[in-house]
Parts: sequence; C-alpha cells; structure tokens
Amino acid sequence: MKKNLPLAILSGLLLWIAWPPTPYTTFLLFIGFVPMLLAMENIIQSTSAKKGKLIFNTAFIGFFVWNVGSVYWVYNALKQVGNVAAIPVTLIPYSLGPLLMATACWLYYRLRLLTGRGWGLAGLVCLWIGYEYLHQSWDLNFPWMTLGNGFAVSHQWIQWYEYTGVYGGTIWIWLVNILAFLIYVGLREAQTKQLRLKLISGFVLAVVLPIGFSLYTYYNYTEQSNPSNIVAVQPNIDPYEKEGTIPTATQIDIMVNLSKGIAQPNTEFILWPETAIPDYIDEDRIQQNPYYRQAHAFLHSYKNGNLVTGAETYKLYNTRKTVTASPTQQPGVYADSFSTALNIENGDKVQFYHKSRLVPGAESLPFGKALSFLKPVFEHLGGATGAYGSQADADVFYSQSGIGVDPVICYESIFGGYIARSVKKGAQFIAIITNDGWWENTSGKDQHLDYAKLRAIETRRWVAQSANTGISAFINQRGDVVQQTKWWTKTAIKQDINLNSDLTFYVMHGDYLPVAGSGIAVLLILFIIIKPWVKKKPVTA
Repeated sequence: MKKNLPLAILSGLLLWIAWPPTPYTTFLLFIGFVPMLLAMENIIQSTSAKKGKLIFNTAFIGFFVWNVGSVYWVYNALKQVGNVAAIPVTLIPYSLGPLLMATACWLYYRLRLLTGRGWGLAGLVCLWIGYEYLHQSWDLNFPWMTLGNGFAVSHQWIQWYEYTGVYGGTIWIWLVNILAFLIYVGLREAQTKQLRLKLISGFVLAVVLPIGFSLYTYYNYTEQSNPSNIVAVQPNIDPYEKEGTIPTATQIDIMVNLSKGIAQPNTEFILWPETAIPDYIDEDRIQQNPYYRQAHAFLHSYKNGNLVTGAETYKLYNTRKTVTASPTQQPGVYADSFSTALNIENGDKVQFYHKSRLVPGAESLPFGKALSFLKPVFEHLGGATGAYGSQADADVFYSQSGIGVDPVICYESIFGGYIARSVKKGAQFIAIITNDGWWENTSGKDQHLDYAKLRAIETRRWVAQSANTGISAFINQRGDVVQQTKWWTKTAIKQDINLNSDLTFYVMHGDYLPVAGSGIAVLLILFIIIKPWVKKKPVTA
C-alpha cells in the first residue's frame, strides 16, 4: 500500500490538473490513469493478502483527490449557512463518485483473476462506462465527473461528439491510457521490440487520428444561415437575497430594464435566469398573478417576442395525484411545487416546463422515505427541501412563428442524452437558464459554462445561457463561446444566432455507447460471480 499510494495520488493530481476549467493541460487526461493502473498492477503481481481490498482502497484515495480538487466548490453553499450538520452532505459528490470508481477497479481485479490482462483492461473500460451511466441515471445522479466532460476546454479536439456524445471521450481517454500503460510495463517485462512498436504506433494513432478528424471538422464546419435575435439577461441578484430581502416586483423591474436596454424590435426570445420570478405562482391562475402581468406587459413592444424565464410555481390537486404532492393546510387538497421555465408570449398563451433532472438533496429526496431524516440538512443546499415535483421527459417551447427552443434549467445542462431528446422533438436552439451564484466566484460556474459547449457540439445547436450571478453567454454550433459576461455583473447581451433543424447521429441515437457498455458490464459482473461457482461444481457422469 505504501509504495502504491503515491502512484494513486499522482493519478488524482494529474486528472485534477487536466480537468476544466484549467486551460492548456487537457493532454494530461491521456496519461492521468497510468499511475493508477501501475499501482493496481503492482498489487495484482504482489504476494500481498487481501489484494482486492488494497486495490479498492488505493483507487478510492486517488479518485477522491481528483474529485475533491475538481468539485471543491460544492461546499460553498453549505459554508454560507454555517451549519455543521450539513457538512457531511458534501461527502455525496466528494465520495460517492470515488466509491463507484473504486468499485469498477475492484471488479477489474476480480475479472483479472479469471482472464488475462488484455481482456481485463477491456472489461475495465466497460465497467467504468457502466459506473458513469449509473451515476447519471439513479436517484443520486451526479454526472459532473463523466470522463468525456474533461475535453470541454479543448472542444476543438472532440467535434466528433456529434456522433458519440461525451461517452466517446470516456472510451478515448481509457484507450490511450491503457496503451501508454502497456508500453510502460513492457519496458520492465522484456517486451519484444515488435510488440513495443505496435503499441507505440497504436498510441500515436489513437491520439492523432481523432484530433486530426476533429480539427478538420472544426475548421470546415459551416452553419446554415437562419438568423434569430436572442437576448440573455444577467440581473446579478444575490441568490441569498432573492426570497424575502429584495421585493419580487423590484427584481422583475431590474430584468425588464436590462431587457429593454438591449432588445430590438425583431428580438424573438428574451431569456431570464432560473427562479427569476421567486414568488410561488399558481399555474392554473397565472393570468391573474401580478408578477406574471408585470413580466408580460413589457413584451408589448416586441411583436414576435417570447420571454423564457425561470419561476417558482405550484399546482393544486383534490387527490394525491403524484408521488411528490404534499398535503396543504386545506383538508383534502394537495400541492406540487416546481422549478419551472415559462414561455410567455404577447398573447394569453403560456407554456410550462417543469425541471426534470433535479439536484439530489437540494431539489429531490433520493430514495424517498429511506432518507427522509436528512430533509433538515438538505434544505441548506440552496434549493427546496427535496420536495420539488418534475415532469417525465424533455420538452420544447414553440414561439408563435414556430421556432422551437429547448428550455434547460441549470443542472440539466450536464445531461447530454436528455438534451438530445428535446432537440429530437424539434428544438432549434438550447436556452439554459441558471443561477450559479450559490457557489460564488469558483470554478463551478466556469465548468458549467464549459460543459454547455459539449451540448452545442453534440446537437449542433446554438446555446444561449442566462445566469443570475454566474456567466451568461452565447455558444455557436462548433462549441465556441462567441460572447460571455463577467462574473458578478449586472448586464444583458444579445446575439444573432443561427437556428438549426438538422439532427446529428448522436441526437438520433442518444446514449447508445453507455447503454451497450453497461450491458457488457452487467454480463461481466455475472461472469465474475458465476465462473468460480461453475469451476467448483463437480462433474457428474
């Protein structure tokens, strides 16, 4: 353990240094896992007892270093309230990912006991993809550290994400690291010159060919001209003063004035950030709500204008219609609360989208009643108390002129397959409304913007992002940030974007790579369980 622990920590440090938003160090992703693979190989080849436990512990420590270094900013929301009881909740993003990563490495060790090194390493890639897909699909989802996200600051290298999504990046990183590992261990295992040359050639080609194809695509990509004028507003309202300290009418006035200062007569969409209207609105009586009327009134100057804004809304039921509905003070009446995106037009029509990918703990209570005792802690994470309702799937807002926009609320922007489904339904550009102020001036807001570039490439759609106190921006179909605001600045920006209706291979087929990889991972786990039992079973005549 003593000689292998530094190798694991080195892997964690290399991956952290390579991770967004750090520029110019992305190449370290290609060797970041090599020390970890060497540490596991040393343990496998050693005479130590309890090799599986050693591999798990070693891998966990290395990956813990990587995760904490990359998402340290999660703690900032807890620091604001100073609640010591809330501190253990940070262990969910800090430790859960490393636990799953270490489990994939432990399963790799178990597979190595039954197969050779080559098959074991191939299986490790599938087991890792299985962990990543699980971590974006279950109640404790947090796909922030999906390996393919690591290329977000070097988006010129991964234009082929329009075919594979971020999981193509995960496979690429593991392929190159495995080849580098095999080249290194070959030096101490008297590897033949012919095999070494093949591995070196494979390593070079595995790096150069994808980058070469991507750069060719990047510099030859041309957007079809189909312009639409979009405005993104950044009101810069302290998230801890949004509810109660600053009157809602005053907040709306700020956004109205920022919008009027930059919008044009032909502006088609104006974006306000997540929870821009913080007071709860009854969806069935929205036309009578004074804050809705205030927001709606300023659109009269824009004939084709649509306002996409975040809001807190609720619906009342006479029965417990959904699993998230809660009883109200009125007997027999239940209510669902939502983090909502509204599309408000010049007419009376209002479109609703209820945030579907909720933040575990802050907006949804993972595993329902089993973790209900944590509700008082979760409420300090900057959202609801794990009580939001949601809708089942992605949706599209349509303007009166027929333009389709994908309303994406904050955390949802890191789910590539989810956004692809909205684009497949007809979205011609992506509108991200977010807050990002909970984490203060840390790399959290920068990573969030960087990941939005990946969505632009996967779908070949412009991304317009309106952030409350984060970074607002426009990103073109190649993933270039064409325009962005500064942190903690009250402003608005506008951009003529090109709408796109063509569907990429990834949009058409979704997360086919992790589905296939997860299927193989399940088969490998069954093989690990059944194979030793079959060997022990006596043969009968």
